[in-house]
Amino acid sequence: MKRIDKVYTNGAFISPKGTMVFDLINPTNRQKIGEVVLGDETDTQEAIAAAKEAFKSFSKSSIETRIELLERLKTAVQKREKELIEVMILEYGGTRQFCTTSIHYAITSFSNMIEVLRGFDFNRIAGNTRVQMTPVGVVGIITPWNASNSFICNKLATAIAAGCTVVVKPSEMSALQTQLLTECIHEAGLPKGLYNMVNGLGNVVGATITSHPDIAKISFTGSTLTGKLIAKGAVDTVKRVTLELGGKSPNIILDDADLEQVIPQAVFGAYMNSGQACVAPTRLLVPKTKLEAVNRIAKAAVATIQVGNPENETTHVGPMVSEKQFERVQHYIQTGIEEGASLLAGGLGNPEGLENGNFVKATIFTNVHNDMRIAREEIFGPVLSIIPYENDEDAIAIANDTTYGLAAYISTADENRALKMATQLEAGRININGFKHDPLAPFGGFKQSGLGREYGSFGLDEYLEPKAILI
Repeated sequence: MKRIDKVYTNGAFISPKGTMVFDLINPTNRQKIGEVVLGDETDTQEAIAAAKEAFKSFSKSSIETRIELLERLKTAVQKREKELIEVMILEYGGTRQFCTTSIHYAITSFSNMIEVLRGFDFNRIAGNTRVQMTPVGVVGIITPWNASNSFICNKLATAIAAGCTVVVKPSEMSALQTQLLTECIHEAGLPKGLYNMVNGLGNVVGATITSHPDIAKISFTGSTLTGKLIAKGAVDTVKRVTLELGGKSPNIILDDADLEQVIPQAVFGAYMNSGQACVAPTRLLVPKTKLEAVNRIAKAAVATIQVGNPENETTHVGPMVSEKQFERVQHYIQTGIEEGASLLAGGLGNPEGLENGNFVKATIFTNVHNDMRIAREEIFGPVLSIIPYENDEDAIAIANDTTYGLAAYISTADENRALKMATQLEAGRININGFKHDPLAPFGGFKQSGLGREYGSFGLDEYLEPKAILI
């Protein structure tokens, strides 16, 4: 059992002033695997002060210096890639497939930002005016538990490219992962105070970051509810805020699509990251005339989904991150049953033989109406809702009838038809015929799925303030 009893401030691991201890639980068997001593307001204030001091010089650093730091970070993180994967499986319960991909994204976030930085224009002309893109200041980075290190690396890479310094508050449930990543960052030898990390609760460390006048910007990934609280708290000091929040993404299957191909893909896609993914296509919209065929194919597909030990290469769905999350998903499955949706597969309780962990049955509801709670609220577990529609216009109306707008998916034999539909969907990212990721394209949501964008030059702009110089 490992004890994490250090925060990282001004280039050094130091003992926190905070004394609260949080237990780290393996979600696969619900056994304690470690504990973390949580930081408090004073620890956070000290980290912010270190970042503020470091910003004075780092904000003036050259592009070449920033590229060199990003290269060193990539090398340091890549060197411990296997360890980072294993600790993520252990602490989070992510499947080996997902954790391998997630850590790959963490590593490549540095090289992706180097590519952006080499072609980025910090000095522009608008009319007859010179415009300097200047670093916004100290950035508070607040990350969730479902892909912790990937989020930290991407946000840190963007901050460094902009010339900003950071204070990171990871999820307290990701302490083992964050400790290992911070050791990598320490090994990379960044200037003191550029990167600071404080483990702690959202209502303590997160609240201090949100209200502190020396934090200029917050980059948050997590739930919509928490994002709203952060946005409210940031108003008093007029912080810049980037929020990547929840989703209830529609996956529209058009009537010309090959059902035998796209329905199994849709089922597997809904269960990405064991369903604990904000972009998961958890609303499957299908032509009403083909509902019977869709149900048959989906039921056959879900029977091939392997729920089990996340260490195994063939596992598709691992445990929920915590007992609290397990109970949340169980509640929604019960709600779907009570709402009158047809249970096509899965249901309440643990899969047979997996009673000692936070495992949920791979579940599908069909004949779902879009006004049901299981169709409107983010469940964050392996639960798919199949919703029939009448025609293309009806599909678009159902897809957009949500408070969310993070991602959307379209499957069709006619790409032009999909492109036309994409222009009418209210979502930040739209995938046509498959599940794709472009680390240079903007990522973020419409409506209550967030504010601002991450990745690429669009993400870098969020860490910069335009300064107009009129001559």
